[in-house]
Amino acid sequence: MNIYSGELIALSVAVSWTITALFAETASKRIGALCANIIRMGLALVLLSILLWFTTGYPYPTFTDKETWIWLAASGLTGYAFGDTCLFNSYLIIGSRFGQLMMTLSSVFAAVAGYFILGETLSWKVLVAMAVTLTGIAISVLGRKEGDKSATHSGIKLKLPLKGILLGIGAALGQGVGLVLSKQGLLHYGESVGDNQRVLFMMPFAGTFIRAIFGLISFLLIAMIQRKLGNLKLAFNDKKGLRDITLATVFGPFIGVSLSLMAVEYTSTGIAQTIMALTPVLILLPARIFYHQKITGREVLGAIISVLGVSMFFIL
Repeated sequence: MNIYSGELIALSVAVSWTITALFAETASKRIGALCANIIRMGLALVLLSILLWFTTGYPYPTFTDKETWIWLAASGLTGYAFGDTCLFNSYLIIGSRFGQLMMTLSSVFAAVAGYFILGETLSWKVLVAMAVTLTGIAISVLGRKEGDKSATHSGIKLKLPLKGILLGIGAALGQGVGLVLSKQGLLHYGESVGDNQRVLFMMPFAGTFIRAIFGLISFLLIAMIQRKLGNLKLAFNDKKGLRDITLATVFGPFIGVSLSLMAVEYTSTGIAQTIMALTPVLILLPARIFYHQKITGREVLGAIISVLGVSMFFIL
């Protein structure tokens, strides 16, 4: 591969996750956030099972121990059951554009969770990166509404519904903490695998498989408690909604994860992570073209600053 292969792959990941967010938004609006998550988890398990079967000879994770399952189960419950529930519902209120912007906070929550769970340090550089990320988000979601007299009096107003913002923050919290829990689970997994290189290479996919199992179980339990299992039948009859969530799954947990692993293999982790964090910026143009959303210069600036803040976590 050429010298820029890793960078190009990382950019492909950002594009893939942008496509995922857009299709996940439309699917959530058509079939509901809960049904979309159930179908997504089920399809992801099927795709991952096929991948593991062809690469390791088994359609499920092998060489796992109890600690691996405990940590990855906790990661699945945190990242999928809590985080993705918040994320898909935030799409219904503030859309995928702002939902993905709020997700830049996941690096902030991951850094804090790493400090408490893994004993990682919080250097001044990390604190600066947090401040820059928060500043970018504030620029995008805060402002004065034209013609709003109260805005002149009080100074600053939220441009988005508070519920949507809180759901976006919850989504970032779930992903950030879930990432740290997943890292701990994969550390135990690596110890149990030993020197089996083929299994070691597929370990992130096997970890995602375990997380998805508990994500699916959680979503099904929620549907049972809320008596919404019957909505699944309606969801499967919605061909457009089913198509959209299928594409969201293929481009997200499957292609996106695969390409992200390749990206860090062919370039530095910092560069790869920075490029892959471009989704909040890349999503602006398709949101304008396909959804006819008004994009202000302030929102573009806020998205760029947020991505810059995320990049500082990896390149400082």
